Amino acid sequence: MLLLNVLALCASLLAAAGHARASALTTSVSPNERLCFYADVDKAGEKIGFYFAVQAGGSFDIDFDVKDPNEKLLLDGQRERSGDYVLTANTAGEYSFCFENDMSTLTDKLIDFDIMVESEPRREVAAKPGQVADHTSPLEESVYRLSSMLMSIKRTQRYFHTRETRGFSLVKSTQSRLFWYAVCESLAVVGMAVLQVYVLQTFFTKTGRKYKV
Repeated sequence: MLLLNVLALCASLLAAAGHARASALTTSVSPNERLCFYADVDKAGEKIGFYFAVQAGGSFDIDFDVKDPNEKLLLDGQRERSGDYVLTANTAGEYSFCFENDMSTLTDKLIDFDIMVESEPRREVAAKPGQVADHTSPLEESVYRLSSMLMSIKRTQRYFHTRETRGFSLVKSTQSRLFWYAVCESLAVVGMAVLQVYVLQTFFTKTGRKYKV
């Protein structure tokens, strides 16, 4: 009997998790470009999770805003490097998530973001005391605890992934700068040598006639 209750609880939790809708994407925002993404909310009260992090480009910052179906501003930020927000949808409809790269004139911004819409699972009260609730309450607590721990691990993975990508971008930028610095330095050395030869040749030459020393 206990096994059947556990299986029923797992089935209900999987069904509740099936209502979650998420989209993890990576996109590039060109200079002076505004790029928007949209998520549908079926009913009021659903939770909206919004995460983003600038992986590469410039100073790793971006402008963003979040609006509800009535064009009401819910969130906004300027020159933000990353963000992790949870909103409660008060209105059903299409929510917009926009990124704007106005501060940059030459550099594209590479952004990793995640939009998740989900309904909060609610516990159902047992028909009679001492039936399913006595056995499922500790199991429910364990499941919710595991879910919270998994979300924490996911956030940590995102953080280290962002740090790794930014570090790689910084290394590539530094490598490119060092390369061009070495090229310019070599050209300067060659130019200085040619100039010295020309000056010495001019010093020992006067009106096309060479003098012996």
